[in-house]
Amino acid sequence: MRDISHNSDPLSDRLLAWYDIHARRMPWRVSPQDRKAGVLPDPYRVWMSEVMLQQTTVVTVKDYFQRFTERWPTVSDLAAAQDADVMGEWAGLGYYARARNLLKCARQVVANHGGVFPADHAALLRLPGIGPYTAAAISSIAFDLPHAVLDGNVERVMARLRDIHTPLPEAKPILMREAEILTPDQRAGDYAQAVMDLGATICTPRNPACGICPWSEPCKARAEGTAPTLPKKTPKKAKPTRHGILYIGRRKDGAWLLETRPEKGLLGGMLGWPGSDWTDKDSPIPETPAPCAGDWQMVPGEVRHTFTHFHLRLAIYVATLPDEVTAERGHFAAPETFRPSDLPTVMRKAFDLARSAF
Repeated sequence: MRDISHNSDPLSDRLLAWYDIHARRMPWRVSPQDRKAGVLPDPYRVWMSEVMLQQTTVVTVKDYFQRFTERWPTVSDLAAAQDADVMGEWAGLGYYARARNLLKCARQVVANHGGVFPADHAALLRLPGIGPYTAAAISSIAFDLPHAVLDGNVERVMARLRDIHTPLPEAKPILMREAEILTPDQRAGDYAQAVMDLGATICTPRNPACGICPWSEPCKARAEGTAPTLPKKTPKKAKPTRHGILYIGRRKDGAWLLETRPEKGLLGGMLGWPGSDWTDKDSPIPETPAPCAGDWQMVPGEVRHTFTHFHLRLAIYVATLPDEVTAERGHFAAPETFRPSDLPTVMRKAFDLARSAF
C-alpha cells in the first residue's frame, strides 16, 4: 500500500508542470486546464476508455470509443443494450472477454450502484472486468484518489528513472512501490495521465527522447547509459501453432450460415462461422462434420491469425447450399442483416478468403 502520509514530491510537481503544457488530447480525457476550471471527468467514459485500452493502442481505440459513447452515452444505456449489438460494435477490437465483462459491469453498476460508478477503490475491484490497474486508473483519473497506476508505459518510466534491472514480471512489485511513492495526494488524476503520457511520447521503448524529458536530470538510467535497455524482460516462450477448419456456407437466396460462439472461451459470444476445435495437430483434417449437407470444397490458401498465446492456421471450406437445407448447427442470416464488420478479425479474414469462391 502507498504511504498515505506522503503528500508530493518535487519530481511529481515537475511532471505535472510538463503535463500542463504537453498533455495529449483524448476524446475521453478532461484537459488539465479544464480540470482546474472545475470540469469533472465522467467515470463512465474513463472506465470505457481504460477497458478498451487494455492491450490495444490509442489510435485503434479512438474510433471504437466514439462509436460506443455515441450509441450508448451513459452506463444505463449500455446496460440496456442487446448483447449481440455490443459484441458487433466490439468486433475487431480483440480480447473479447472485455466486451462480455463490459456488459456485466454496466449492468452491475445500474443494479447495485444506482447507475453511478462508485468512488471507492475496493468497490470498483468487485465489479466484473475491473482488475487492480483499471481500478487504480478509474480511482485516480475519475475521482482524483491517490492510487498509483502501473501500465507498460509507467513500468518503463519507473525502471529507467530508478535504473532497476530486475526483469519483468518479477520487477512489478518493485516498480509499483516506486510509482506509489511518486503519486501525489493532489491532482492524482492528472499525475496518472502525465506519467502515462511521458512513457508514450518521451520515454519510449526505442530511442527515448531523454534530452527533452522533464525527468532527465534525476533519471539514473540516463546517467548510467542504460535507459535503452530497460526495462529488462524475462524471455517469452515460443508460441505454439494450432490448426482448425471453418465452414462458410451460403444459400442460393443469399443467406449466410453463421453461429454465435459459446460465451466462455476465445471469441466468446461473438458471431462466427461453424467449424472444428483448434488443435495442436499439424494437419487440419476434418474431424468435425460439416454443419449441413452440401458440396463442401476447400478454398486454396489458409487463414493465419495470432492470439496472445498461440498462432492459428485455418483451412476454409465453402459451399453454395439449396434454400431448403437444414443446418445441424448455426443459423442462417439474411444478406440484409449480415454485416462482415460484426465478425471478429479472424472470422472476417476467413470471410475475405472465402468470398471469391461464391
